[in-house]
Amino acid sequence: MEIKIIQAPPEKWKVKPTDESKLGFGRIFTDHFFTMPWHKGRGWHDPLIEPYRPLQLDPSAICLHYAQEIFEGMKAYRGKGDALFLFRPMENIRRMNVSAERLCMPQVDENLFLEALKKLTLLEKDWIPHGSGTSLYIRPTMIATEPVIGVHPAHEYLFFIIAGPVGAYYPEGFAPTKIYVTEEYCRSVPGGTGYCKAGGNYASSLYATEIAKDMGYTQVLWLDAIERKYVEEVGTSNMFFMIGDELITSPLTGTILPGVTRDSVIRLAKTWGVKVSERRLSMDEVMAAMADGTLQEAFASGTAAIVSPVGQIYYRGMEHPIGGGKTGPLTERLYNEILQIQYGMKDDPFGWSMKISD
Repeated sequence: MEIKIIQAPPEKWKVKPTDESKLGFGRIFTDHFFTMPWHKGRGWHDPLIEPYRPLQLDPSAICLHYAQEIFEGMKAYRGKGDALFLFRPMENIRRMNVSAERLCMPQVDENLFLEALKKLTLLEKDWIPHGSGTSLYIRPTMIATEPVIGVHPAHEYLFFIIAGPVGAYYPEGFAPTKIYVTEEYCRSVPGGTGYCKAGGNYASSLYATEIAKDMGYTQVLWLDAIERKYVEEVGTSNMFFMIGDELITSPLTGTILPGVTRDSVIRLAKTWGVKVSERRLSMDEVMAAMADGTLQEAFASGTAAIVSPVGQIYYRGMEHPIGGGKTGPLTERLYNEILQIQYGMKDDPFGWSMKISD
């Protein structure tokens, strides 16, 4: 299918931000977005890049009642000489199709998906900020739009992609965050949708996250739903602990998101000779490592923040500093390495950065 483009007239263009230090995250959106509907018996049709506008949904649309909704998060970067890059876009495309399969939604052709990403990004290239640590955040989304009340997979869907310039995800930027460990609430269970990027997963995390924020913590560290003792992931990221000479992260057993940045961290660390283990890690082991001084550093990884150092965790009524509350050397090295690859500023032996414009 050919992607049609309808450009907004210049007099309708939004005012672009001039101070990149005040971009924040997820509050500014570009002049255009991509849309493509799906109907049973017809499939995907009429792919279109059009002026940004509100969506029109029937109040009975299935996504509003039964949470049949999935999304992805990725970025475009402005590198040296104004070259533009996407970072591992095929991994996000494939992960979204995995989410679609689990939620009984139609998959999107990978080539068409990638073409839509490229065309929208290039059309909105003037929105991509120039500063280090800034980027164009891209949010592909699929929702069930069939107007009917009834628990079943919808017969109509809308796939759309929006984008907007962003700065640091956390207000503190690349500085140690404070994490709250909850034993009372859980995010996902074996056999559930924890490995999908589905809106319902995030809705169920809001209550505990608000508790954490009220106590001055940035995010929640979720434990397994069965025994409430094994580390799983942070609300928006995968979690890593450096204990002794071993970098440990939770295994992909269906309850956590298989992060693209998580995979990048693992592969990079292994090439540097770091021992990386994807295994179950209990909070008892974390606490013991704190007590004997073998817990060197901890960090979270995700598209939004890349790598975010963790300087303190709250567990069972006590605050526990990690690495003296400072950013660890491996955390900083991983952040800088991935960042430079994303901007095309460093050799990319993995072929992760996709240049879409010189």
